[in-house]
Amino acid sequence: MRQAGLGGVPRVRPWSWQAFLLGFVVVAASAALQGICVAFGAKFYFAAFLPGLFVLGLVAGAPAAAFAAVLTIALVWWAFMPPFFEFNSLTSANADSINLFCLLAVLLIGLADLCRETMAIISRGGLKPSGESVATNSQ
Repeated sequence: MRQAGLGGVPRVRPWSWQAFLLGFVVVAASAALQGICVAFGAKFYFAAFLPGLFVLGLVAGAPAAAFAAVLTIALVWWAFMPPFFEFNSLTSANADSINLFCLLAVLLIGLADLCRETMAIISRGGLKPSGESVATNSQ
């Protein structure tokens, strides 16, 4: 792991086995948090997983976060959507929840990837000015 330029966020190489292991750990921790929320009566399925996906996208990159998103869909369908602990056909409301999660996951993973690239640019010293600006007229 190496340190990023902003805030000392540790970074993992995106396609390494450590990144995918971290994705599995983040999904497991989010599932535990979701289980606690369900025990208190919460009815949302994916809310506990979204912050973990964003942080995972920042730390481990987009491939590990996409793996975690796919793993999350299977886990929530199996463990948190009734009937619990079995795969069954989805109701239209459950399918809508999965579709909304997919949309939010793509947006959050994209934002995390942009933030990760920005941190890499800043840690290299920023953008280098070129000789001429596009906006200047050569005449």
